[in-house]
Amino acid sequence: MRRTVAVLLWLVSAAAVAQENWVHADFRREGERIRDACKMYSFMSVAYCAYPLLTDHPMHIAVGSLPPQNGFGLGLAYVATRNTENWRLSWSVDAVGATSASWRAGGYLTLIHTPIQPIHVTMPSSTTPGEQPPKPKKHEVLVHPFTVFNLYAQAISLNTVNYFGLGNETSLAGASVFGMTQTIVGGNVTKPVFEVPALRKLNLSLFAEMNGRFVSLRDEHGQSAPSIETIYNDATAPGLSSQPGVVQFGQGVRIKPVIGDHLELNYAASLQEFVAPSSSQDTFERWLVDLNHTFYLYGFTESAPKTTNMTGPNECAPSGQKCPEISRSRNLNGSIGVRFLVSETMNSAFKVPFYFQPTLGGQDINSFLSLSSYQDYRFRAPNYLLLQETFEHSIWGPFGVKFMADQGRVAVERSDVGFSHLKHSFAAGLTLRAGGFPMVQMMFAWGGSEGHHNIFNMNSSLLGGGARPLLD
Repeated sequence: MRRTVAVLLWLVSAAAVAQENWVHADFRREGERIRDACKMYSFMSVAYCAYPLLTDHPMHIAVGSLPPQNGFGLGLAYVATRNTENWRLSWSVDAVGATSASWRAGGYLTLIHTPIQPIHVTMPSSTTPGEQPPKPKKHEVLVHPFTVFNLYAQAISLNTVNYFGLGNETSLAGASVFGMTQTIVGGNVTKPVFEVPALRKLNLSLFAEMNGRFVSLRDEHGQSAPSIETIYNDATAPGLSSQPGVVQFGQGVRIKPVIGDHLELNYAASLQEFVAPSSSQDTFERWLVDLNHTFYLYGFTESAPKTTNMTGPNECAPSGQKCPEISRSRNLNGSIGVRFLVSETMNSAFKVPFYFQPTLGGQDINSFLSLSSYQDYRFRAPNYLLLQETFEHSIWGPFGVKFMADQGRVAVERSDVGFSHLKHSFAAGLTLRAGGFPMVQMMFAWGGSEGHHNIFNMNSSLLGGGARPLLD
């Protein structure tokens, strides 16, 4: 009798598994991984339990800083991946909210074209007896050889964004705040160019994007600074009274060669066009050159996952693979970086809506740090130049130290972009790069003419995941 019952139970469970669809299977496997990770043996078990809760798929807790002054976002993300013969697909949706009532929600789809490659069989060349064939160098890592498409729809609502006026010489007395909602619907494509051997060594790729951007501004009263409309108008804050929808195009080129065993270059040049169908005066163009140099103190390393365009922001590994483990390695990692950015807008400054103009100071609307000792969004204009030097070094496991020095300025007119009248700032602090967890920075900044600034930032994307669409 017992044997009969056991056989029946086995048949029922086998039938249930056979009828299980892929969604149920994904959740079942995630539940098993969380159950295994959350067996409490020691204090460190808490961290290992939190890891799948914050990074695993198909469902995990979504965390990360919203743009500065808007708090820390907490919510949920759902991730799904599927591979076909010629495509790798991953998609995700997420929604987070902060105690400030600011929020962000979006959906993201990544498609990687992976056509079947022909197999070429070649006979090895003759070698001297005992001679070993040359091994590829560990740093000869090429860009992904396939085309990557990203599609997305994202909405974000921010209740506090600072505005101090336009230009490099604005004062704190001009501080004001406004609220903003922006919806972005669009996509981008990256095409590596690897057919030509010389370009292959450069890790050269072409990229393009097209986005619809729909912005709505609102008054914000009851804060420490006055609402923007009480002290500014369309002449001093272009676009304040009307925010037409725009179609934003972009195209550019990037090279990422590794020179020797230590130096990695990341050079990009891009051109953007903002077209407002209903308002010709809100149509403008701008270009950007970004020259980033990284010198690895202990040799080129891929030990820490880097942001790529091959996954969505809610994924830390492509195609549903397992996220990187939290490192407990005692190997030292360190790097010195030098970055130069310059951007100019090819229209009159007062034809560019102020909410699309870049900012320097503290963090910008995309949470990028620059001139960190100043307030967030401190200097705003259509044109800017920034020099940034960084030093980062591991101290124990995923923890590290970071030092930054910035020199930069914004300019209302293109002719004023240059190396004169640069603002200066320094910052030092701790970093946390743990497996696939979002990168965390805790920085103390000083050296500017307006005091110091404490900055805590948790990246809104998982470490190794692609970035979210930029907001300016």
